[in-house]
Formats: sequence, structure tokens, C-alpha cells
Amino acid sequence: MNKRPKEKTLDWIGSSLDDLKSFPAEVNEAFGFELWLVQIGKTPKSAQTLKGKGLSGVTELKKRFDGKTYRSVYIAKLASKVYVLHCFQKKSKSGIKTPKADIELIKTRLKVAVQDSKGVKKR
Repeated sequence: MNKRPKEKTLDWIGSSLDDLKSFPAEVNEAFGFELWLVQIGKTPKSAQTLKGKGLSGVTELKKRFDGKTYRSVYIAKLASKVYVLHCFQKKSKSGIKTPKADIELIKTRLKVAVQDSKGVKKR
């Protein structure tokens, strides 16, 4: 008999759920499936570690659709949850680097996730 894998709970920080819902249906469904894979302990193909100071353990999912790039950023290494930190459409005109404003928002929301994982109430 096959056992269903134990799923971690998804916890949406800030406006990340509303932002994801605003994406085109195809992107929304793709990220939904990939986040479910993370919940059951698997690593999606599009997952990449986000690099930078203060971003340890943070992972980014990327999808291209209709000439645009969408990203969903999460951390799965805290407590028994997957914290979705930020979902956004990348609008940078050049390069593949994540814009600084998005990095700062991710860092701020990561602090909220860390506090929540320690049992401290979110704001």
C-alpha cells in the first residue's frame, strides 16, 4: 500500500498569495504544483537557491510565460512549514539579477518567517 507523503503547511507571508493569484492561470498552476512538490519534500526542476547575504536557505522558482518572467520565492527549512516570501513579475530591463527592492522585501519577510517558526506572532 502506498503511503501519501506528509505535507508541510504553506504559510503565505505578506501579499505573496494575492500576488500569486494575480498571475496568469498557467503560471499560477505551475507554481501551485511546484510548491506542492516542496511541501512533500521534493525539489522542483525550476528551483534555484537565491544568492546573497542574509538569504541562506531561500529558494526561487522561475516561470516564463507570454514573454514575461515570474518568480515565487520561498524557504522550506524552518519548522514544519514552507514559507512563501514573495511572488512577483520580474520587470528588470537587463540581466538576470533579482531587483534590489525585491531582495529587500524578501529579506524583510524572511525575518517574519523566522520569528513565526520560533513561535513569535507575525505582524
